[in-house]
Amino acid sequence: MAQYTLMLREDGKVFEKFSPAEFQAIIARYGAWREELLRDGKFAGGHKLRDHAGRVMRRNGSGKVVVTDGPFTEGKEVIGGLFVIEAASYDDAVAIAHGCPHLDFGSIEVREVEVTRRP
Repeated sequence: MAQYTLMLREDGKVFEKFSPAEFQAIIARYGAWREELLRDGKFAGGHKLRDHAGRVMRRNGSGKVVVTDGPFTEGKEVIGGLFVIEAASYDDAVAIAHGCPHLDFGSIEVREVEVTRRP
């Protein structure tokens, strides 16, 4: 089976409107979904990314690497976390992602992990 990364995108402020109790209920939904993936042998990893923190690196026109704080608050969507799953195909990965609670709060980008073979 191939591995697929589910990148969880959302408006950076989407979860700020929930009370602490509501937020804990949301976290429990993600945990239950993760447990279901584990039980089905589909979970390969995942991480919640720290809100409002990070660095963006890019090479400018002169070849110098510029590092800026990110993700940018003016950006419409940020990657808030990711899951790595095992699936037989993109269609299977998308079917698995249909059950992710994140679809109630943002979007999910599904990407296959490319296996690099060493000589």
